[in-house]
Amino acid sequence: MLLYFIIFAVFILFYINKLTTALCSIRELPEEKQSNVFRTINVLITILLISSYIEISFT
Repeated sequence: MLLYFIIFAVFILFYINKLTTALCSIRELPEEKQSNVFRTINVLITILLISSYIEISFT
């Protein structure tokens, strides 16, 4: 189960980063703000994925 969830998590992170890139290009954010946006979104998605795995594995 852990292997499937890791594959799913990598796919989700990749797709979210792709969407974030599109957002940054549409909004024409400067480079220094883009790194903050990417960092914030990646941290929040990682927290969401970890909490989802914990909830699934203990239910």
